[in-house]
Amino acid sequence: MKWTQPGKARINRRNRRIMLIGCFFTFCYAIIGLKTFYIQVLMDADLSQRASGEYQQAVESKPRRGSIYDVNMKELVVSTRISSIGAHPEAIEAPAQMARKIAGHLDVPWKTLESRLSRDAAFVWLDRDASPMQGKALKGLDIEGLEFIPGFCRIYPNKTLAAQVLGFSGVDQKGLEGLEYYYDSALKGNQQQWTIVRDAMGRIFHRGAACRPDNEGKNLVLTIDSNIQYITEKALESAIKENRARAGMAVVMVPQTGAIRAIAHYPTFDPNDFGKYPAETWRNRAISDSFEPGSTMKVFTVAAALEAGIYNPHSVINCENGRYRTGGHVIKDIHPHEQLKVSEVIQYSSNIGATKIGEQVGGKRLYETLRAFGFGAQTGIDCPGETSGRLRHYQGWRTVDQATIAFGQGVTVSAVQLISAISAIANQGIVMKPRIVKAVTDANGEVIETRGPETRGRAISSKVAEQLKSMMFAATDSEGTGSRAVPPGYTVCGKTGTAQKINASGTYENCEYNGLFVGFSPRQSPELAVLIVIDEPQKHHYGGVVAAPAFRSIIFEAFNYLDIPRSLERQHYEVAAPTRKKGA
Repeated sequence: MKWTQPGKARINRRNRRIMLIGCFFTFCYAIIGLKTFYIQVLMDADLSQRASGEYQQAVESKPRRGSIYDVNMKELVVSTRISSIGAHPEAIEAPAQMARKIAGHLDVPWKTLESRLSRDAAFVWLDRDASPMQGKALKGLDIEGLEFIPGFCRIYPNKTLAAQVLGFSGVDQKGLEGLEYYYDSALKGNQQQWTIVRDAMGRIFHRGAACRPDNEGKNLVLTIDSNIQYITEKALESAIKENRARAGMAVVMVPQTGAIRAIAHYPTFDPNDFGKYPAETWRNRAISDSFEPGSTMKVFTVAAALEAGIYNPHSVINCENGRYRTGGHVIKDIHPHEQLKVSEVIQYSSNIGATKIGEQVGGKRLYETLRAFGFGAQTGIDCPGETSGRLRHYQGWRTVDQATIAFGQGVTVSAVQLISAISAIANQGIVMKPRIVKAVTDANGEVIETRGPETRGRAISSKVAEQLKSMMFAATDSEGTGSRAVPPGYTVCGKTGTAQKINASGTYENCEYNGLFVGFSPRQSPELAVLIVIDEPQKHHYGGVVAAPAFRSIIFEAFNYLDIPRSLERQHYEVAAPTRKKGA
């Protein structure tokens, strides 16, 4: 019988158990170690970010938005300091009681404040537009959990002046309409953040600093002259009320540079409280809307004929005694004529004369001339929502289309297109790009960008431009359709227009009208070009009656303001009533 040492088997079993337990704990420690390595090393950045979110919060605050000035550095839009007040609901005890307390110093109902303070959120806004005095009063209450973040509010000190041009910005200081929208990236500056650090109890013990002053928005200096803008708005309003019109617009431009001095609309709105006005009044319709130009287009039809050498100003057109059939349709003149010179087609605004000239010019040449003046394409003006108008390619024209386009129906233009085209005649045939911003400056007023005159091309020769000037000058003679546009002491080159508006049925039967006048003054050295559009006048509808007087008022008052001397040329004065052929 073989004996073993007593208890040896038991000891071996015990050692195996200890080894297994040791291996188990070693494995567990290895798992913990790997997990620790994963958390501390591999997940460090993510967990740090998550942890910081528990005690840090970034609150955004907008910098001062840039100002907008007119050409004489008069403030049109400014930003004034306000206090944006927020709260951390978890730090607010007794929300209902605190809401009543806070409501006594803010223009916000206490029920609204209670609802916000009761939210399950890290941060809520109580009032984004509180005055500095309101903020100071609330700070004096020493309520735990409130945040006072400095901000700015947009102010339009001239109220409705140039409202559609300037546009407006929202409560978050983001541009929503007009130049505020178009130049938002330049005006808004760089967004700033406030970092708020809280302890485990949710108490705030540190606030980061606001951003530097160099983050403020840039300023705009416009070509708009606020005095001419005011003169234009008042003249337009008077014309609309006098003729019981639905609406209207007017544009004033410097022909040689393309600088816009005024864009007026009626009805208008106050951008300080834009929400109280219909949204359709916010739109800059001189840029975004198109209309049929009526007889103002005859100037460009004649331009095509003169440029091509087909006619000269003294060429005679048979105007068929007021009725002319073409393309299966009858073209009529308001006042019948038998024979008219080309110059008289403009002076007396003959539809038949324009139609016959257009026929001789041909669709291709007429289309190319209209395109050269800028019709059917955007002008590139620095305003949002510009329309191209509508000028179909000549290959799609029917015979009647060519006829109607020649006298301004079947084609649509924008106000800025039409004023740019007429300014080209005043500018010896050269088309200038219309512009509304003259310069951009930094927060300290230093110029960082200048917008100078920009040529778009030559539409006609200087010789033809001078011939057209003479014809447009005759159109404002006592015998012409635009006699009412001439202010005492100044000479005017212009053209009337009376355009039928397509009705809801898509026809011109029983329709409303647009009454237009476009021109420039003085004749020899044009200082300003002006376009007036009166939409759906009820008392009268001829452009020479409803729009021309507004042109006269604008030119007279603007020239007195600009100290432009009166002309030594043959004077034109207002006539009591049309004596002959005052249509169109």
